[in-house]
Amino acid sequence: MNDATFNDAMSEIMEIRERYARERSVFIEGDRMVEILKALGASAEDLEKIKLVSDDLPKDPTLPFRESKNGRFCFDFDNSRAYRLEFQPFALSAEEDFVRHDSGQTRIFEEIGNDLQLNSALQALLVFKSLIFRGLSTDRRPKLDYDSAEWICTLFNLRTISTPDLQGEPALEGVHSDGVDHTMTTFLGSRNMTADSAVTFLHAMEEKNGTRWNGTDPGLALGRCQHRHFLDTMIVVDHERKHSLSPVSAVDKRLPATRDMLIFFTRKPVMEGHISHPYDSLGAHAGLPMAVDLPLPLEEKILVAAGAPAAGGVER
Repeated sequence: MNDATFNDAMSEIMEIRERYARERSVFIEGDRMVEILKALGASAEDLEKIKLVSDDLPKDPTLPFRESKNGRFCFDFDNSRAYRLEFQPFALSAEEDFVRHDSGQTRIFEEIGNDLQLNSALQALLVFKSLIFRGLSTDRRPKLDYDSAEWICTLFNLRTISTPDLQGEPALEGVHSDGVDHTMTTFLGSRNMTADSAVTFLHAMEEKNGTRWNGTDPGLALGRCQHRHFLDTMIVVDHERKHSLSPVSAVDKRLPATRDMLIFFTRKPVMEGHISHPYDSLGAHAGLPMAVDLPLPLEEKILVAAGAPAAGGVER
């Protein structure tokens, strides 16, 4: 990757970031993401491999129509790197705008492996997200430590499956938030899925949690998008926009329909009293180590070149 290609990509990322800062959500088409990720180090081979990474997912711990894995990463801006965090259980509560039968439960997901975390396309997605949210001010969630320099990113690799006997729901919980600061969703692929499946709807925070996607108040609707093409990506300020999704439906009703996604939940570390406080270690993963360098945002690169200090992990 030459400097000109990288700088062109950084300029495009900053344009996306400016739109995100202004509108509080942004959708990036997959073909655009492919070129951005290539400039950030993704190889053509790994872009093909990541399309198939969901084929060996195990059963989800609580949802019968889903297969899943997860893993935790730290965005360490002070040291310009992202690294794999050690395994922790996962919990999400009704207090965080997530109302479902398993709200508040401690869930144990199988861990993502090197087939995903060492894929250069995945690493480029982590770099991309870091450049989008870094330094952006948002409404703050209670019991998160905004004085911390680190950010925790929980990555989910998910496959939603509809069969003749079971409806696959990308968001069974209806209208919700994800209990974080920034949510990014990236489409990997689908099989036998209808063109009107899995539409994402954005809602004002006043919308009632748990409301089905088709029962919401039109006056509180803020937009919609649909992940249909490889690497179609949405990013949303999670404590300023709620969202819901329509189900996955099959073209051929006799066969399964599948939808494969990567979901990046990013937030500050939690404080005492938060449901996830016992499960929020910043220790590196001993068995599955991974680290990737994080570049400075374009405007900081310009400042550093002129002799000014970098902003590090401090919000501006």
